Amino acid sequence: MKDMPISDVRNFAFMGHTGSGKTTLVDALLYRLGVNDRLGSVDDGSSMADWTEEEKERKMSIWAKPFDGAYASSLGRKIRLVFTDTPGYADFYGQVTAAASAADAALVTIDAAAGIQVVTNKAWRLCEASGMPRGIVLTGLDRENADFGGAVAAIQSVWGLRCRPVGLLSKDRKKVVDVLAAGDPAAETESLKSALIEAAAETDDQLIEKYLGGESLTADEIAAGLRGAVRAARLVPIFPVIARQGVGVAELLEGIARLFPSPVERELKDAAGQPVKLDAAGPFAGLVWRAINDPFVGQLAFVRVFSGTIRPDSELYNATKDQKERVGTLYVLNGRKQDTIAEAGPGDIVALAKLKNTSLNDSVGEPGKAVKLHPIRFPNPTAAYAVTPKAKGDEEKIGQGLQRVVEEDPTLRVERNAETHEMILYGMGDVHLDVTVNRMKKRSNVDVVLNTPRISYKETVTALGEGHYKHKKQSGGRGQYGEVYLKIEPLRPGESEWFVDGLVGTAIPRNFLPAIEKGLVEGMSKGSLAGCPVVNTKVTVYDGSSHDVDSSEIAFKIASSRAFADGMSKARPVLLEPIMSVKVMVPDQHMGDITGDLNHKRGRILGIGTEDGMQVITAEVPQSEMFRYSSELRSVTGGRGSFEMEFLRYDVVPSNVAQKIVAESQKNKKAEEE
Repeated sequence: MKDMPISDVRNFAFMGHTGSGKTTLVDALLYRLGVNDRLGSVDDGSSMADWTEEEKERKMSIWAKPFDGAYASSLGRKIRLVFTDTPGYADFYGQVTAAASAADAALVTIDAAAGIQVVTNKAWRLCEASGMPRGIVLTGLDRENADFGGAVAAIQSVWGLRCRPVGLLSKDRKKVVDVLAAGDPAAETESLKSALIEAAAETDDQLIEKYLGGESLTADEIAAGLRGAVRAARLVPIFPVIARQGVGVAELLEGIARLFPSPVERELKDAAGQPVKLDAAGPFAGLVWRAINDPFVGQLAFVRVFSGTIRPDSELYNATKDQKERVGTLYVLNGRKQDTIAEAGPGDIVALAKLKNTSLNDSVGEPGKAVKLHPIRFPNPTAAYAVTPKAKGDEEKIGQGLQRVVEEDPTLRVERNAETHEMILYGMGDVHLDVTVNRMKKRSNVDVVLNTPRISYKETVTALGEGHYKHKKQSGGRGQYGEVYLKIEPLRPGESEWFVDGLVGTAIPRNFLPAIEKGLVEGMSKGSLAGCPVVNTKVTVYDGSSHDVDSSEIAFKIASSRAFADGMSKARPVLLEPIMSVKVMVPDQHMGDITGDLNHKRGRILGIGTEDGMQVITAEVPQSEMFRYSSELRSVTGGRGSFEMEFLRYDVVPSNVAQKIVAESQKNKKAEEE
C-alpha cells in the first residue's frame, strides 16, 4: 500500500444511532477485505471493532477506532480504505465529533425499521455544518417487516430528494442490483437511474446542456458527474446492505470507490482561514484527533495526515504548543492489531507512540513549515457528579486517576468547585460517567462514590440598606476599636466599581481603607441568607470613627465585615441560582410529556420548532433540576430524545424554593457548629 496513489485512497467514518448496525457492517467489511480471517460478532464478543473489555461487557461501541484495508475494485485497481467505526450511543457522541475531523466523508447507517434516530440526526447535522460528503447505508433489511422503499421515502421526507438509492435489494433479499448497471429493464431501476444521471449532469454546465438537449451522457461523464455531486453533498447515495449475510457489501465497496472523494479532493483551511495545499510531496500537516494510553505501547497519539509524508525516526513540530517532537515508530491499528509502517501520507490515520509534548487536538507538521489547523469543537457536558473516595486517604489517587481518563476523553471535565469544595466530574450522561468511573477503578485502583453536586448559589440585594458596626474591645493593654457606617445597594448594569469611598473629613484615617475593603470582601464571601457569595452589590463607606491608640487594621476589618452583614440584611437580599440554556430534541409523540416535565422543573419554554424531522424545544431551566435529565429523558423517550445544555446566567430563586434552601443551609451550619 506504500506505493498506492493518493487518488485511490478513501477515508470515511461510519456514523449512526446505536443498534443501527454500524459495527456489524464494519466487521463484515473487515472480513471481506481480508483484514480479519473470520466474521466478527458483537453478540458473541468476537467483534474486531468492539474489542475493549468495556465494549464487550456492554455490547456497544464506546470508542472511535480506525481501520485500514485494500479492495480490488472494478475500476481495475486497488482502492485503499481508511475508515473509522464510531459509537452510536448519545453519551459517546464526542467520539463521533473526533472521528469526523479525521475523515473526508461519512457513511450514515440507518435501520430500515427504526428510521432516523437521535444520533443519526446529530451525525447528519455534523456533516451538514462542514459540507462533508456522505452516503447512507440502509440496514436491518433482513427482517420481515423491513420496507426498503418506505425507508427511502421516510429519509427523503426529512433530508430531501438528494438522498437517492444507487442499489436495489432483490425480492428474495439475496442480492443488490446496481442501479447504474446496464441491462436491467425494470421500471423502478430505470426511474432511479434517470434521477442519478440527472444529478450527475447538474454538476457541470456542459453536461446539463447535453442532457437537456436529449443527448446521452457517456459512462465516464456520469461517473465524473456523480463524484462531483457527492463531493458537493448535492447527492447522498443510499446503499442497501444485509451485512451478516454479505448482501450488498461488495456493492457498497464499489460505491465508495466510485463516488467518494480522495484525500486531495477535499478543501482544507488552516486556523487562520488560509487554504492548505494537500499534496503527498508537500509539507507534512496533521491533527491529533484521539489520544490513548495503550497498556503495551504506552501513550499513543492518533494523527490524521492531511498533507505531506511522515516517516519513523524523524522530527515533527507541534504548531499548537510550539514544541519539537521526535517521531519513533509509526503504527497502523486494526482493532487490537498494531502494524508498523514505513511512512504515512494524505488520508492515512497513523498512531505515534510516546510523544512528550503532544496531546489531543494539537496540530503537528514539518519543522519550519507547520500550519495550525482548526481544533475539534467537542460538545458541552450535560451531566455532572460530585466525586468522593470510598476509602479514606484516596483523595490524591482520585485526582491522578481522573486526570488520566480526562486526557483521553475531551468530553470529560474535572474541576474543584471553589464555593462548594467538591470535586466535580462532568460528562455526556450517566452511562458515560459510569464507564469513566469503572475505567478509572481498573487503571488507578481507586473506587469512588458519585453524588449529586451541591449548587453554587449566590446572593445579591434588591434595595438600599444601611449598615453599622462598632468594634470595641478592651481587656487590658492595648484595645481594639473601629466603627464603620455604610450603604449597600444593587450594582447597576455597566458599573464596575463595587467599593466606593464616601468618607468626608477624617472620621476614619485613610490608611485603614484597605483593611475596610478586605473586611467587606470577607463579608461578601458569605451572605446573610444562606452563606453564599454575594455578587452584583455596591458598598459605600461614608462614616465611622477611630481611636488614636486602639484603632488597628484588624479592628476595621472586623467592623466593616459585620457592618456589611447588618446592611445586607436590610437591603432585601435574594438568593440567585444558575440557569441553563437547554435545547431538547424529541419525536413528535413525546412533545406533551417533555414540555410538561420542563414546566414542572420550573423551566421557561422559549420556543418550539422542527429540525430534521424532530421536535425541538428551547428553554431556560434551573441547573438544580437538570442533573438527572440525561437518564430521565432517555426513560421518557425510550432513548430517542437528546438534549444540549450550557450555562446562561444567574437568576433569582422563587421565594418558596429559596426558603427551603435557606432552611437547609441553617440546619447544616448548626450541625457543623455542634
